[in-house]
Amino acid sequence: MITRLIGRRTAAQQRNHALSGLSVPPGAGLLSCRVLDPVNEPVVRGEFTVSDSSGRKIVSGETDPFGTIVAMVPFGEYRLAISADSFTPYRGNVYVTDGGDSGSLGDITLQIAPSLPLPAPGEWEIEPAHSRIGFIARHIGLARVHGRFDNFAGAIRIGDTMDQSAMHVVIGAASIDTSVQMRDDHLRSADFLDVANYPTLEFYSDRITHRGGNNWAITGALTLHGVTRTITLEAQYLGIGNGMEGETRAAVRATTELHREDYTVNWQSMLARGIAVVGSSIKIEMDIQIVPKS
Repeated sequence: MITRLIGRRTAAQQRNHALSGLSVPPGAGLLSCRVLDPVNEPVVRGEFTVSDSSGRKIVSGETDPFGTIVAMVPFGEYRLAISADSFTPYRGNVYVTDGGDSGSLGDITLQIAPSLPLPAPGEWEIEPAHSRIGFIARHIGLARVHGRFDNFAGAIRIGDTMDQSAMHVVIGAASIDTSVQMRDDHLRSADFLDVANYPTLEFYSDRITHRGGNNWAITGALTLHGVTRTITLEAQYLGIGNGMEGETRAAVRATTELHREDYTVNWQSMLARGIAVVGSSIKIEMDIQIVPKS
């Protein structure tokens, strides 16, 4: 798709234009559009990127509550990419020039992304060799510490429909690994996971809800440090494939955020300037592959 956008306009055009309140410098123009779904509702927080002809990113951002994108760029040729959960991405070529009758791409309608085939009903299990359960924690208010659990197992029952499905995952608390032995020993101690008294973390869910496209919400009970709380994993289903030996497998990526105080993991130490050594929020990131249970 090729679209021409106006750069500078006459005074009358500026007064009548919806974006006339913006001051456009010489040699630049406004790239604008409204992003809608197939029933003409605005797509909120869709991500967009404007790149130049060599592929270098010029500007990026999100659609506003009305689905609107506005970007001020120098005259030239650009590539506009728009993506949003559950929709097929949009890509188009755009020319921003000093001329024309309109300064807008108008309405861009995103199409619903086709859903990938789901795993067959039956008993499945996590395949540890190709799965990862990791986390990210804030350190001294600056850096991020990355870690993982090396010992885990999970059973998944796929029902005739996904709302009839369930899963149970068990994680060995002592298998925590941040690549620093002293830090890992501290995390295993009573200050944090207290693995001597709470050797496992467990998650059980029988509420799997379709978010649209290939996005799902997995809501269940997480037991950590002897405390059980309800959490929701935001999951992206990646589809079904075959391994090197021809075995069927399916893959999913999921994230959530935990607050360690919710699980009475309250150890705290502050720097002299009042910054916590370890942040309260822990981001969980999982890449999981499942195979039919043997």
